[in-house]
Amino acid sequence: MPLLEVKNISYSVEVKEERKKRFDILNDVSFEIEQGEILGICGESGGGKSTLAKVIAGIIKADSGRIILNSNSKEAERRSSPIQILFQNHGEVLNPFRKVQSIIDEALKISGVDESRLTNERENVLDSVGFQKELYQRRGMELSGGEQQRAALARLLATKPVLLILDEPFSAQDVESQLNLVKLFKQLNKVFNLTMICISHDLRILRNLANRVMILKDGEIVESGLTKEVFNNPQKDYTKFLLSAEALNLNHDELKSSF
Repeated sequence: MPLLEVKNISYSVEVKEERKKRFDILNDVSFEIEQGEILGICGESGGGKSTLAKVIAGIIKADSGRIILNSNSKEAERRSSPIQILFQNHGEVLNPFRKVQSIIDEALKISGVDESRLTNERENVLDSVGFQKELYQRRGMELSGGEQQRAALARLLATKPVLLILDEPFSAQDVESQLNLVKLFKQLNKVFNLTMICISHDLRILRNLANRVMILKDGEIVESGLTKEVFNNPQKDYTKFLLSAEALNLNHDELKSSF
């Protein structure tokens, strides 16, 4: 049985300029993800990737369709948020005015960690993301961008999620930082058997991270399969276009105006 089943999800918004007219963002999206998998979702900006992530996490409600989480863990069933998202904007997870230690401790307590185990659990979760001990007493706003991202990731891991969604985690990162993050996510996946969905427009990163990929265009899945198979032998024109754009190193605006 798959860990997550996404069945016939559709979502639309009303266009303010044109009363009662709705714009489709997701259209009948269906897929499954197995326990321990890393699924990559890619496609150009505006294709519905982040909206899909928010629907899966329950942040917004779909117009139709079902999200089914098949977790065998009784502990997970008791949690209010078994699915967590690491947003591109870390400020949605990390309070800039609070100390990192306080933020992590609060998340651990919410997940049911006893006071007697708090110190060990805090060190374990922060160490798992490579967050330095000398930074524990820093406030969010006192950290570098990379440190903020790791602290935000630790905050999510402290809640012991069943599924972690990464929303464009590599944007505004240099190549070395991107490689370090790929290594970190792979390590978390292996050590904790943590199932992940990684949303990224960067196909080169998904080649090295994801077991499977799903190509999303205008709110619809145009192609999906094992990463190597899809990228080495694409069947759909849009996938071929994305791979060509990757080879030419086109940016977002160039990519959008080319198709």
